[in-house]
Amino acid sequence: MAQVTIRQINKVYDGGVHAVKDVNLEIPDREFVVLVGPSGCGKTTTLRMVAGLETITSGDILIGDTVVNDLAPMDRDIAMVFQNYALYPHKSVFDNMAFGLKMRKFEKSEIDKRVKDAAAILGIESLLGRRPRQLSGGQRQRVALGRAIVRHPQVFLFDEPLSNLDAKLRVHMRVELRKLHERLGTTAIYVTHDQVEAMTLGDRVVVMKDGLVQQVGDPMTLYNTPANLFVASFIGSPAMNFAKVTVSDSGGLWAVAPGIKLRLPPALAARAAPLNGKPATLGVRPEDLRVANGADPAEYCMDCEIEVVERLGSEILLDTRVGSESVVASVEPTVNVRAHEKVRLAVNPERMHLFDAETEMAV
Repeated sequence: MAQVTIRQINKVYDGGVHAVKDVNLEIPDREFVVLVGPSGCGKTTTLRMVAGLETITSGDILIGDTVVNDLAPMDRDIAMVFQNYALYPHKSVFDNMAFGLKMRKFEKSEIDKRVKDAAAILGIESLLGRRPRQLSGGQRQRVALGRAIVRHPQVFLFDEPLSNLDAKLRVHMRVELRKLHERLGTTAIYVTHDQVEAMTLGDRVVVMKDGLVQQVGDPMTLYNTPANLFVASFIGSPAMNFAKVTVSDSGGLWAVAPGIKLRLPPALAARAAPLNGKPATLGVRPEDLRVANGADPAEYCMDCEIEVVERLGSEILLDTRVGSESVVASVEPTVNVRAHEKVRLAVNPERMHLFDAETEMAV
């Protein structure tokens, strides 16, 4: 097992495309870290540099105490699971899992033990004699994981390994991956564009955009205190609601826009004081909105018209129009409302977010 240290790494391709920009990251031994972001943000390039599949333009990568910049992938003591499982179609499951060990001249008895141990962990003992074409997508995924496990590597690298699975199987395999990590206790770096995967799998999550790290933190820190507008918009499902407002001093600081006039709670108002009279972006998560009752203070309520009612069983999503803004509210399934009905939405004031319109940083 080993920690991974990424120091000021950059990747510039021919033609001047700067794909990864000054990334710094300390990944302690046994931690499961997820790199997440939209396509083209640099997350897979960063992973491939750790694996040795991409050269590093500048900076250093250490696995344990060893700088691995110039080491070949096979000498880095890592194992990688790809989006494409890359199984040999003409070989059995056993031979696919054993192939890397055979190439490294392991004893036959040791290969047999490692493959069977990994198969037991993954619950695929009965599949060892089959060929990949005889397996389901989930079974192929387990074989690819098994091929990595038998190596007993210092670090596991995962490049969107669940993206080819259907939605139900993805949920199941997320749970299995988390159990597997708890059991093996190996350092892991996982790349995905799916923020739900990132939130459910990662001990810490690294949010990237345009080659830059936007924020690093545990899932709930990213969710509750996003560093900027991008992180706030990317983390959370349904996504956070945003409205362009002006911060106005009218017996306290208020966020004001057509159809919106909300008092900023004391702690947020203190931080927002420099924005008085300036534009900003107000952020409220759908679950922090509810249909108002007579006891809710008017300064934390908004009038809206419901456009669509989405009944999901455990919750109802109300797609509404507040002034010129589209606002989604997640409410209790017992709420009885209809499309085109006009209601008041109450905001949880302690869960309001405000972002500087110029820098997009959280206030």
